[in-house]
Amino acid sequence: MKKSLIALAVLAASGAAMAQSSVTLFGIIDTNFGYVDNTNAAGDSKYGIGTSGNATSRLGFRGVEDLGGGLKAGFWLEGEIFGDNGNASGFNFQRESTVRLSGNFGEVRLGRELVPTYRKVFSYDVFGQVGIGMFQGWSNWAGVGTADANGYRQSNIVSYYTPNFSGFTAGAGYGFDEQATGKEGRYAGAFGAYDNGPLSVALSFDRRNVGALGAGTKDNLTVGGSYDLSVVKINALLQQAKYKDVGAASGKYNSYGLGLTAPVGAGEIKAQYVMYDQKAIDSKAHQFALGYVHNLSKRTALYGTVAYLKNKDASNMALQAKQVSTTGPGAGENQTGVQLGIRHSF
Repeated sequence: MKKSLIALAVLAASGAAMAQSSVTLFGIIDTNFGYVDNTNAAGDSKYGIGTSGNATSRLGFRGVEDLGGGLKAGFWLEGEIFGDNGNASGFNFQRESTVRLSGNFGEVRLGRELVPTYRKVFSYDVFGQVGIGMFQGWSNWAGVGTADANGYRQSNIVSYYTPNFSGFTAGAGYGFDEQATGKEGRYAGAFGAYDNGPLSVALSFDRRNVGALGAGTKDNLTVGGSYDLSVVKINALLQQAKYKDVGAASGKYNSYGLGLTAPVGAGEIKAQYVMYDQKAIDSKAHQFALGYVHNLSKRTALYGTVAYLKNKDASNMALQAKQVSTTGPGAGENQTGVQLGIRHSF
């Protein structure tokens, strides 16, 4: 009888412990047909099956354990999926691999993730930083070989996010370069944001050491905001990338974006204009994009996007059609692209 009571007590205790922790499998599959003209200086076109036109295809695992007293531990592992070829080069967790500790003080994360200075402000891009309509301010303008030089993510980072104080939030991070010589890849940055009803604004600044031995720097200053009028939501992004001591590419690259989203029945219309003022090469580019997303359910949607990129002078930018991407139409040339796809989340 005693053994039975002990076994029941152990089982109950085990069940209570299991109830305090959870692990979730999640993901998105987004595959599309894409077409881009003027893929090179010869004027050739390119078309095929691409990925991540409306949302980045991904597979991930996340978990949390309640430690009591308001303290929680957690982890997040996430990798990109290529629906067109099934990840021909292999699957990894380079989108995110963090361990976390959170409580009334906020949250601390260690590992690899979206940098704090990108995680909030990129939400003001109405195309969510994917597909041919995306805002391209976060680019490796100088062409430096440093990993993550576009500024999206950082390895070996420790980051901190505050609780929400009546709409005010903030975050900061430091990424270690882990180099025996120099400081190539080192990152430091912070952001502050305010969200209250229809209004949302954020400001971020970061510095990344780039170039040979990290002797050069890339500073990103970004201001973003949105206002929801119910019938239409207005988004804006202003950004400056400033390179110093990175050879001939040193200089400023300013990007200005204005976007609109409007609900239409079971879907949403998106429109965005971005002007890229590439002061380092005294050239500009203009990008226009129009898209529509039709929700078949809470987890499945059909979408279509058309975009036009007009390069001026020495500018040679290209539309970002993943897996059907190009290196640019040539200096001063234009490019048009289309994506039609389906997105399913689980």
